[in-house]
Amino acid sequence: MTTLVIIDAANVIGSVPDGWWRDRRGAAERLRDRLARDGVPGQDDPVELVLVVEGAARGVESVPGVRVDQAPGSGDDRIVELVAEAPDRPRLVVTADRELRRRVRELGADVAGPRTVRGPS
Repeated sequence: MTTLVIIDAANVIGSVPDGWWRDRRGAAERLRDRLARDGVPGQDDPVELVLVVEGAARGVESVPGVRVDQAPGSGDDRIVELVAEAPDRPRLVVTADRELRRRVRELGADVAGPRTVRGPS
């Protein structure tokens, strides 16, 4: 079964102080492109990648291999919704946010930190 991998874009991008705050949308596009190119290291089974963006990163388009989900409000709330909408499949949420990790674990999702997908710039 295909694993749903949901990436907290703001949290992953914010995990490295590389100037992302000057161009949040561009940083989200770079992460999206890296995910499309490299996937998720260590995942041997097929995955469906969903990059959740919010705020100034809204407007980033999906590309083949990565669906971009535009959170209408809180990115964390949208991630929890996506996890809850897929109860019968494996789900992995990539974030370092402790509260978000707690919330998605309660719904049965696995969690991993930003280094899982961050890779070199």
